[in-house]
Amino acid sequence: MLTSITDGIMCCLMGKTANAVGPVDSVESSDGYSFVEVKPGRVLRVKHIMPIRQSEQGPEESRPEGPKRGVVHCKRKITIYRNGQLVIENLGDAIRSEILHCQNGAVEPNGTVELELSDVAGITSPQGTAANPGSGAQAAVPPAKRRKRKPKKIVNIDCKKQISSCKGTQSDVVLFFIHGVGGSLDIWKEQLDFFTKLGYEVVAPDLAGHGASSAPQIAAAYTFYALAEDMRAVFKRYAKKRNVLIGHSYGVSFCTFLAHEYPDLVHKVIMINGGGPTALEPSLCSIFNMPTCVLHCLSPCLAWSFLNAGFARQGAKEKQLLKEGNAFNVSSFVLRAMMSGQYWPEGDEVYHAELAVPVLLVHGMHDKFVPVEEDQRMAEILLIAFLKVIDEGSHMVMMECPETVNTLLHEFLLWEPETPAGDGRDVEKK
Repeated sequence: MLTSITDGIMCCLMGKTANAVGPVDSVESSDGYSFVEVKPGRVLRVKHIMPIRQSEQGPEESRPEGPKRGVVHCKRKITIYRNGQLVIENLGDAIRSEILHCQNGAVEPNGTVELELSDVAGITSPQGTAANPGSGAQAAVPPAKRRKRKPKKIVNIDCKKQISSCKGTQSDVVLFFIHGVGGSLDIWKEQLDFFTKLGYEVVAPDLAGHGASSAPQIAAAYTFYALAEDMRAVFKRYAKKRNVLIGHSYGVSFCTFLAHEYPDLVHKVIMINGGGPTALEPSLCSIFNMPTCVLHCLSPCLAWSFLNAGFARQGAKEKQLLKEGNAFNVSSFVLRAMMSGQYWPEGDEVYHAELAVPVLLVHGMHDKFVPVEEDQRMAEILLIAFLKVIDEGSHMVMMECPETVNTLLHEFLLWEPETPAGDGRDVEKK
C-alpha cells in the first residue's frame, strides 16, 4: 500500500536504503507518527503519545504502597484428559468486585458480570450459572471416576499478582491498542483522544500491510507468528512497569500472546469482540481464500460488506466512520494473506486458562462476525474475567459507542480487587 512512501521516508531521513541491514529505532514524521523498523525493511507506523506528566508541573500522584493491597493469589490446576476433556480447578482467591455494567448502551453502576464457578459436583453453563449435574451429556463426572482416569497433561499455576488501579497520572502505565484485520490505528481515534486527555501514555501500531505500515508482497509476512513478532518488538520498545493491552477482533490474539509471554509486565487486558478461546486455523471456505484476481474484482464490495456486518446500523454516520477508520482500506493480497495466515495451534483453551491477568471482555450484541456465546466461553475459561455486553453496539463497537466503551475501559483501568474472600471451586469444561 504505502510501502514506497514509507521507504522514501526511511531513505531520506536515515540516509540509507530500505534493504540496509540493521533495524533503526524509529523515525518521526511531520504529522506526529513514528515509523518503527521492527525488522530490516519491515516498517510499522506507530502512534505514540507521551502526555505531559504532573511531575513536570508539580508533584505526581503516588500509588499506594504495601504488599497486601490488591494482592490476589492465583492458584489453578488445569487437567487435560486424553479424550479432550478439560477440567479447571480454581484453588486460590475468588475475585469479587463491582464495576460499571452496560445496559442498553448506557452505563450504570449495576451488578458485575464475572466468571462464576460452580461447586465441585457441578459445571458451568455458557451463561455462567451452575448446570444441573444430571442434565445428560453435560452432567458432571463424579470425583471417584475422575481419579481413575489417567490425565494426558496437568498444568499448575501458583502465583501472587498485585492488581492495582492504573491512573493517567502514574508514569509507569502504558496503554497499547492493537487493531484487527482490515483496520488501522485510526479506528482507535476516540479512545486515543479520550485517554490522552486523561494523561495516559498510549501506543497504537498499524499492523503490517495496514494503514501506513509497509506491505511486503509475500504471504509469509502476514502469518500470525510474523505479526506477533512485530507486536513483540513494539511492546518491548514502549513497555513500562505496568502495561495494559487493548485489542479488537484479531488484535485480541496478539494481546493474549503478549500477556502469556510477559506475565510480569502485562497488568490488565481488554478484549473487544475477540471471540472464543480457540486455536486459530485458516478457514477453507473463507471468501479471502479465493484467487487474488477474483478478490481484486470484489474489492469494491468489501467495504460495503463490512459496513453491513460490522455496524449495527448502516446510516451516513456509520459510512463516515468506516471511511475515517480505514476499515478494509487494504489490498486484496494482504486480506487473503492475513486470513490464510491465521494459524496458531498453541492458542487453545489451555493457553487462555493459563493467563493470570485480569481481563475485561467487551462485546457488541449485534456483532455478525463474533457471536456472544464465544465471548461467554472466553469468560468461563479465563481466571479473572468480566464480560460486558453493549446492546447498541456491533463489531466496531468502539467506533459506534465510543462514550460507553471509553467509560467501561476507564472503570476497568481504575479497578482493583477488594480483599479476596471465599474458596476456589472446580469447573469442568468440555
